Amino acid sequence: MSVIATIGLGANLNDPAAQVEYALAELDRLPGTRLIARSSLYASAPVGYVDQPDFINAVAQVETDLAPRALLVALLDIEHRHGRERSFRNAPRTLDLDLLLYGDAHFHEEGLTLPHPRMCERGFVLLPLLEIAPDATIPGRGRAADWLDACSDQSVFPLPPAAAAVNA
Repeated sequence: MSVIATIGLGANLNDPAAQVEYALAELDRLPGTRLIARSSLYASAPVGYVDQPDFINAVAQVETDLAPRALLVALLDIEHRHGRERSFRNAPRTLDLDLLLYGDAHFHEEGLTLPHPRMCERGFVLLPLLEIAPDATIPGRGRAADWLDACSDQSVFPLPPAAAAVNA
């Protein structure tokens, strides 16, 4: 049975716009999975560890037959193929893929919490999510749009399509 899953994408090393674009294409090639929506590219200032380049972010929705854990493993494999290294929390990265939502799943198990526990605090997730799903709800938290004001101090803005294409 297919489920709509929402994935956050981000990168700030090795041509980040291209990394995100390549990863979006790879999501569409996962077994039993097809890309059904993708946001524009957004630029955002780093969160947590701030002494690093700005990020390029996007959000995608896929229709998938993969179970949550299998989808997460596939996302981690894509990160690995893009050269992701986990040297420390919030470190610069070639690619970061976060499983944000999996249908209306609301649970926690070792290594996987749905919905993503910090997505309501991140403008770089909420803005692109609301671009592709203006009525999105976050299980256990309510409407995604209701969380946007809490992120108003974060620097997040859409890249103009021409700039995104030049950077890709």
